[in-house]
Order: sequence, then C-alpha cells, then structure tokens
Amino acid sequence: MPPPHSVAGAVVREVFEETGVRVEVEQLTGVHRNLARGIVVLVFRCRPVGGDARASAEATVVELITPGEVRERMAGVYAVRLLDALDGAGPRVRAHDGRRFVS
Repeated sequence: MPPPHSVAGAVVREVFEETGVRVEVEQLTGVHRNLARGIVVLVFRCRPVGGDARASAEATVVELITPGEVRERMAGVYAVRLLDALDGAGPRVRAHDGRRFVS
C-alpha cells in the first residue's frame, strides 16, 4: 500500500472512503483542467483489490459500466477521463470550459 501522504495514497484513501472499494493505483492517465471552475484534476487508472461497493454522500451510485455506457451517461468532457484511462495510450493533458475542449 502507498504511503498515506503520497498522491497514490490519497487516491486509495479517497476511492475507499467514497465507494467502499479498495484499489491499487496503476497509472496516471490524465491531467484535466476545467477552465470555468479553475480546477485541475489528476486521473488515475486503478485496479480493484477488495472491499464492498457502496453508495456514500459523495457517490450516490457505485456500479461497473462499459465504455459504451460511459459515453451514453456522461458529458463528453467528463467521459473522456474514463475512456482515456481505459485506452492505455498514456497520460493526456486536456483543458475544457465545462462543455467543450479548448486544448
């Protein structure tokens, strides 16, 4: 398990707190900047290693879905975070205005 104060440790802790799923961090897959909100998001591909999936105040539903379902259910600028993580092409850097990519 990564040290609790490392970035990987924070990912492991947050995923568990929000979903009940224990994960192992595999790879940084994206750096996304939401220009409208002034937020930078680091996206990591993780592998589940235990725990029991459950809803929480921050995750009202926890379920496994296919890439097709990601495209159907999520706005494009957010869906791409998950799709990039699955394609294995390495970290991507993207910026958007909340609706459209600007770079």
